[in-house]
This record gives sequence, structure tokens and C-alpha cells, in this order.
Amino acid sequence: MVDISAKLAKIKELVDGRSYFTINRARQYGKTTTLYMLEEMIKNEYTVVSISFEGLGDESFESPEAFCEAFLRKVHRALEFTDETEEYTNAWVAASVINFDLLSDHITKMCKGKRLVLMIDEVDKTSNNRVYIHFLGMLRDKFLARGMGKDHTFHSIILAGVYDIRNIKLKLINEGTYTPSPNEGKLYNSPWNIAVKFDFDMSFDPGEISTMLAQYEADHDTKMDIEAMSNEIYNYTSGYPFLVSRICECIDKELGRDWTPSGMQKAVQVLLMEKNTLFDDLIKNIKMDEKLSSFVYSIIFGNKEESYNIDNRLVDFGAMFGFIANCDGKAVISNKVFEIRFANYFISIRQREDKHPANVLRRDVIRDGRFDMELCIKKFAEHYAEIYCEKDYPFLESRGRLLFLTYLSPLINGQGFYHIESHLTDMRRMDIVVDFGQDQFIVELKIWRGEAAREDSFAQLLGYMEKKGTAEGYLLTFDFRKGKNKQTKAEWVNTGGKKIFEAVV
Repeated sequence: MVDISAKLAKIKELVDGRSYFTINRARQYGKTTTLYMLEEMIKNEYTVVSISFEGLGDESFESPEAFCEAFLRKVHRALEFTDETEEYTNAWVAASVINFDLLSDHITKMCKGKRLVLMIDEVDKTSNNRVYIHFLGMLRDKFLARGMGKDHTFHSIILAGVYDIRNIKLKLINEGTYTPSPNEGKLYNSPWNIAVKFDFDMSFDPGEISTMLAQYEADHDTKMDIEAMSNEIYNYTSGYPFLVSRICECIDKELGRDWTPSGMQKAVQVLLMEKNTLFDDLIKNIKMDEKLSSFVYSIIFGNKEESYNIDNRLVDFGAMFGFIANCDGKAVISNKVFEIRFANYFISIRQREDKHPANVLRRDVIRDGRFDMELCIKKFAEHYAEIYCEKDYPFLESRGRLLFLTYLSPLINGQGFYHIESHLTDMRRMDIVVDFGQDQFIVELKIWRGEAAREDSFAQLLGYMEKKGTAEGYLLTFDFRKGKNKQTKAEWVNTGGKKIFEAVV
């Protein structure tokens, strides 16, 4: 387990301060585990009522009476596993509580003189109707009244789920399960505007990842370089909890405990090829929203920066689902694994649309287990000239990078993989890092912007090659000029003590 004691200590400060707050993170981000560990930390100081709305059933949200009965039953069940007396625990179940006014009175009576912390996990796993909104409003009103010394209620409340409570009305409206009344006011009015901001970073940094690997190393003595492996795992996952855990599990269980950079790459490859709930949700979210899909596409393959604007619905939803992050004010895909997964999705669509088969076979570019990147790029240039030369400029400029990856992907599939190093300072260039066996290839994709820009491309690529420790690099430039000014080439260039294979298409 990653040591998150420092995070838990900060969350406990909110509980100690009688705060009401929400933990909204993407799926499989460690919300449930965090609640469990927090409960273990505070249960000697507070009575923790830990419940979940998952599996509660649609019938529990059909009416206030049905919800009150289900909620009190959940509270009763949770209290059975605390130090509270049987008499007090049983008193929570009250058949006379059939609406929210009566539920409010009942909570007042049961919380008087008590320090109860209510944790509700999976708060967005409801049948999504007006009853839930009214429940939140009732808790909000009691919180405000308590602040004026006119009520008793839960000491602290924590709501955990994917959807932010401030967006819950929009979610319900989008799903067709909530219709606001004419006098309800703005849809953005939150039923939970009393919540304090919960802005703790729940991802794992390299230092936190190393705490888990250190425990593992103490048990298994693999002689791994803990610091290097922690940084490598973070490099691919940006600390997304599920991805961190799954990669480590893969190395341990499926790859013979190969705790090396090579083993790490193999684990990422295994992860990218498998089906799981997290990846299914990623693709489902963009399939259901064409504008969100276009936004993600533009971040990966586009030629212009996308601003991280919190008032932008696409940014808001992408961040909530965990795949959009803020990097110096620019919207980026939150980690390399997601970026590759999304890119593979768009590539698969392109492959279905492209009726022209690639004019190169795997056996041509793979010899004795080695990948021939020079030949791959040469064959792509031929393919590009044959198939796409008649396409219009906007089509090619927006899809040139996608076309190359669509060509490359089936050739390395199963034995290698790629990841994208996009550059926020120059969206006209993109580095593709291809790992195939023991070899690593740096391929920079560039749009022709003149001779001076070409020289900059060489300098930038040389710098990146130096960082990666490679002696050879590849520069693929898309020249969208028409007429005699346009030229194509495919040749090796010696520069800066290194070799760069330059292809212009």
C-alpha cells in the first residue's frame, strides 16, 4: 500500500473543523480506500457512520418515504459495527419518519450530544431524481441552522463520488431523470453550497509510490532501483492510483518480477491491451459526447493549444472524469496511458474508414526481432503520396499525425508500443517515442513552416535525443504547400554529432 498518511492527516483536519465536503474524483481513484483508511484513523474520536448508495435500488428514490426508510436502515446497519449501544443503534430506525421534515427532526434528536461523522460513498449511484436533491438540501439547511446554534446534526459529512455535487443537477437533466420546476432558479444553484473546498491531490507522487515499492522490496529482495522505478511508473501514470497499482501487479504476477525499465514497458503494453472498467468508462464518455470527443482529439492531434478554462463544459467534464489536466493553463491528457488509449481509439476509427491497405507488411519492417523505422517512414511517404495527395489542405493539416500513427500502429502492435510527447510551447511539433524490444525510436512530426523552422526542428530533436540518450532520430515533416515550392525527401542528415533521418511528405 502507498503511504497516504499525510493526505489523511489533512482530511482529518476538515473533519475536526466540523466541515461538510465532497471527494469527487474519477473512477478507481482510491476514493473508497481513502474513506476506509480515514475511518480507521478517526473511529476512536468519532462515531463513523459509513454507508454507500451503490445497490440501494431505484425504489429507494421513488418517494421521500421510501428514501427515509432506506437511509435510516443504512445508518442502523453502519452503527452496528461501532461502539454505540444497541439501544441507540436501534433507535435510528423509526417507521414514523416518512418525509424530510420528520427526518430532519429525527436527525436532530439522534445527533444531540453525539459526534457523528457521516460518510456516503457512491453518492452519484442513485436513480437520480428530485428526492436526492431534496435530501442534500435538508442536510444543508441543518448545517446552516447549527451554525446559528439552532439545530443538532452530523458533526461532519463526506460525500464521495465521480460527479461533483455542483454538477449533479446538470447530470440528472442530461440523463433525463430530473426536470427542474419553473420557480427553481438557476440550474447551477448547488444543493450543497455549504461544502468547503476539497483540493487535496489524491494522485501518488514518486515519493509516495516509492513507499509501496520499499515495502515490496523488503519482502521480495528483487534488487530493483526503487527511485528509478517510482519515477518511471509516475512518468506513465502521473500517479493515477489504479494505473499505479495495476502496473505493479502486472510486473509482480505476470512478468516474473521484472522490475526494470524493460519490465515497466512490458507492463504498460499489457495494460493497454486489456479491457477493464476504467478504460471502458474513458471511451464511453467520449463516445456519448461528440464535442468532448472532438476536444480530446484536438488535444492529442491538433495543431493549436486548448486552454484549460474551468468555465468550459468540456474541460469541466474531462477533469471530473479524470482524463483532462491543467498544465500551465493548457488542457492536456492527464497521463501517458490515457493518451495512448485515446489515440488508439481514434486510430481504430481511422483504420475502419481507410479502405486502402498499407503497402508494407510486418515482415518487411521487422527483421530478427528488430524494427526498421527508416523503412517504415519511407513506405509511409509512398503510401501518403499515393492515397492522400488529392485531399484538401484542412483535412491533411488536422489529420497528418493521425494518418502516420494509423500506419504505424498495426506494424508494432503486439511487440511494441508508442507514447506521445506533445509540446505545449510549440503545438506544431509532436514527438512519438516508439519502444520495440530493446530499441527506442524518437520520431518528431512537424508541419512545414519554412527553412528557419526546419533548423529549429533539428535543434529541438537533438535536444530531446540527448535527453533520451539516443544517437539516431527521425524527423517527419508534412509540407502542405502546393506547386513547385513543395518538395519531398527521405535522407539521413549528420548534425550535432548525431544522425537524423529526415523525410518530407
